[in-house]
Amino acid sequence: MNATISLSWPAPAKLNLFLHINGRRDDGYHELQTLFQFIEYCDYLDFKVTSSPHFKLHSNINKVVAQSDNLILKAAKSLQAHTQCHKGAEIYLDKRLPMGGGIGGGSSDAATTLVALNALWDTQLNREELSEIGLVIGADIPIFINGLSSFAEGVGEKLIPVTPIEKWYLIITPNVHVSTFDIFQDPNLPRNTPKLSLESLMSNIWQNDCQKLVADRYPQVANALAWLLEYAPSRMTGTGACVFGEFEQHQQALSALAKLPADMSGFVAQGKNISPLELRLNQL
Repeated sequence: MNATISLSWPAPAKLNLFLHINGRRDDGYHELQTLFQFIEYCDYLDFKVTSSPHFKLHSNINKVVAQSDNLILKAAKSLQAHTQCHKGAEIYLDKRLPMGGGIGGGSSDAATTLVALNALWDTQLNREELSEIGLVIGADIPIFINGLSSFAEGVGEKLIPVTPIEKWYLIITPNVHVSTFDIFQDPNLPRNTPKLSLESLMSNIWQNDCQKLVADRYPQVANALAWLLEYAPSRMTGTGACVFGEFEQHQQALSALAKLPADMSGFVAQGKNISPLELRLNQL
């Protein structure tokens, strides 16, 4: 047994600064174009490597997270199987990101698990190999492994690093869980936004093709958007439920947060083009 615990591996949130859906593929997945940027707001994971090939996941949400379909455990077991590693781990999750919020909490947790255990087990997979494992688990996982703000195409796996302005964001977290699967299955989802060049997309007005559908379904999302638009350019991230407003200055975002109605909750964070996970990995 190796009793050393490796602490404070961040699993950062992301924002989709725009999200365009270009079509539906024969396999049911959707072609999209989107711009990912990380924000300095994270779950945190601690890892204790064990000599036995078993996993135990502890969380502040409950004592031990349900084991069946948890993305952290799927990631750990997938890496173990791929590398034929005989080690295991106890994993401690400090959950801070809202679930079903469209900011990547579950995918980011899985990506951090792959990156951290690859380093701590010394299994020496490169980013591309880790991303291939991650993509089987969830379409957003490669962006978190990649570690750089990126323009994404395909189902989100074709990545081109970009450097959007690192603005300050007020993120409102409506108390609803939006199912990505349900949104992408809805017949009313727009699926025919024309593909554009990266240059065109970066200079156009940014939008989220899922936003109207989600706002129609969830009044909490519609209300948060309506309130936030009074203060800043605002949209929904991913398939929701979180919405964000862009501010040039930290204090502007904090001032808006101070006016947030009592029935809404949110936080302020800065956009980051290098992931906090990437910075943590570089400390090793």
